[in-house]
Amino acid sequence: MEKTDLFEYENKYNSLGEIAGIDEAGRGPLAGPVVCACVVMPLEEDKIIPGINDSKKLSAKKREKLFDQIVATAKTFCIVQVDEKTIDDINILQATKLGMKNALNGLKFRPNMVLIDAVKIDTDIPQENIVKGDAKSYNIASASILAKVFRDRLMMEYSKKYPDYHFDKHKGYGTKEHIELLKKYGKCDIHRDTFIKHFV
Repeated sequence: MEKTDLFEYENKYNSLGEIAGIDEAGRGPLAGPVVCACVVMPLEEDKIIPGINDSKKLSAKKREKLFDQIVATAKTFCIVQVDEKTIDDINILQATKLGMKNALNGLKFRPNMVLIDAVKIDTDIPQENIVKGDAKSYNIASASILAKVFRDRLMMEYSKKYPDYHFDKHKGYGTKEHIELLKKYGKCDIHRDTFIKHFV
């Protein structure tokens, strides 16, 4: 366990049984879905994956490698996307909560405790909502990697469908280049109307 601080909450709730972590990727972009992941990782010493951390602190190459290791090692996991239409309809916070709840409900078994990055969701399973949880919990960090890599791959595919917008570079975030392309070409099907109203 090279990052001992990543196991504070796992150690705190270990006696309860199976612990799940939930995180999201894509709350801020102007285009594409928000992706939520829920995962239950084994916590035995010999099954801990070295290098797991908050996905934002890892290189894309490292995240890709860890994604495959997490998928191969997890006891159960579920990745859910909530599309831009739903985000526009119910707002990004509610869309994120919906995705997190659906990811939790999509697990193969019901965990005994849920650790969530900063958000509280509607579930009768005991939960702790941890600010910057992806840097403080092994399960949340694992979920953050699943969500981030899944969403990045998705945006790479969207880039082939909508090449004018360069989604492979900025993944839908509001970079200077993205905003300039948005003003030049107008919106495409995966833009979030409530996010781009100031630009088009």
